Amino acid sequence: MAIRKIRTIGDEILTKKCKPVKEVTPRIRELIEDMFDTMYDSNGVGLAASQVGILKNIVVIDADDENQYVFINPEILETDGSQTGSEGCLSVPGKSGIVTRPNYVKVRAFDENMQPFELEGEGLLARAICHECDHLNGELYVDKVEGELEDITLEEEELEAEE
Repeated sequence: MAIRKIRTIGDEILTKKCKPVKEVTPRIRELIEDMFDTMYDSNGVGLAASQVGILKNIVVIDADDENQYVFINPEILETDGSQTGSEGCLSVPGKSGIVTRPNYVKVRAFDENMQPFELEGEGLLARAICHECDHLNGELYVDKVEGELEDITLEEEELEAEE
């Protein structure tokens, strides 16, 4: 489909709360495809619609190269444990920081056909779900960083995206 421009820190749209999706239209389907294309083109693990300038409650995630997830109107139902690790964001290029997130999450959402589902995730998937759901609420990971943001090289960004 198409690679969309990723909005970066300082863009006001990243601070806005996204709106629920009532139905999946052809435009929403195109947006979802474009979000996957954009995420893969940028070596990302997840992408929220707000990161491409659309204030809709839509997230795409591929945390393990095996499963692609579409979350429409996601709601985190349960969390447990904690994991502290380095985190980056396609909207904050060239930076990373240490963030503590739940090690387990249970989320309820709709898929691209507006079929409800629940998913449990651990590790990187749990981190990605929390990170992307924060975007839907106008929050960036930089507000949760423990210590200072670090500069990272393109190679380091690619390695982090693969972790």
